[in-house]
Amino acid sequence: MPKTPKNPEEIFQEFATDYKNIFGDDLIAIILYGSAASGDYVFKQSDINFLIVINEQGMKYLRRALPFIKKWKKKNVTTPLILTPEYIQSALDSFPIEFLTMKQNHRIIYGNDILSGIDIQPEHLRLQCEREMRGKLLYLREGYLNTNGKPAQLRRLISLSLPVFSSIFAALLYLKKEDVSGSKHDIFMKTAAVFELDSKVFKTILELNNKKLKLKKEQFYDLMEHYIEQIALLTEITDQL
Repeated sequence: MPKTPKNPEEIFQEFATDYKNIFGDDLIAIILYGSAASGDYVFKQSDINFLIVINEQGMKYLRRALPFIKKWKKKNVTTPLILTPEYIQSALDSFPIEFLTMKQNHRIIYGNDILSGIDIQPEHLRLQCEREMRGKLLYLREGYLNTNGKPAQLRRLISLSLPVFSSIFAALLYLKKEDVSGSKHDIFMKTAAVFELDSKVFKTILELNNKKLKLKKEQFYDLMEHYIEQIALLTEITDQL
């Protein structure tokens, strides 16, 4: 049996048992989020992400989790996000995109569904969207120059940008009161439609990321420049929301 599960469900019971043993009665919930919860999980490529919710008393026993972090990393499980309910409530204004993303795509492995009831304020969400869009626009421009025009590095830059923009785009659609269910592809295509962007650019970068497309160097240049152009346009739209 491979170390990395073909289906995340294969590890749920064992993972939950480990963290029940670690935190005991201080454990409130184990929640799956990320690509494994949204339907975008790819065997041997995607990480498996868990949110562990414990009470304040449980925070005193973090060292008990140390032996299990290495064990689960071998199965593509990232270091779990360990939070208290109080922290989550107090951080909703600082990290609205992250908590909205979790709220929209999560699965309860154990305990209470504390994400469904959280309230994301539109003004907090819009501000973080603008901040993230401006930061990622700079990241794309700088990253483009640092690739030295090498197709392999351009492909990697595009690939690394997609998960980040997927979360931001879903948040922007939420602000427009649009349905944000569906795959990463659906989120990108709907964003292009709602904000009147060039859907061909997003379709091409998604196909490139899925290795369904090969481009020559000049085509890479054109794609990257159009991609940056569309992100710049959406950044200004976000500023006006």
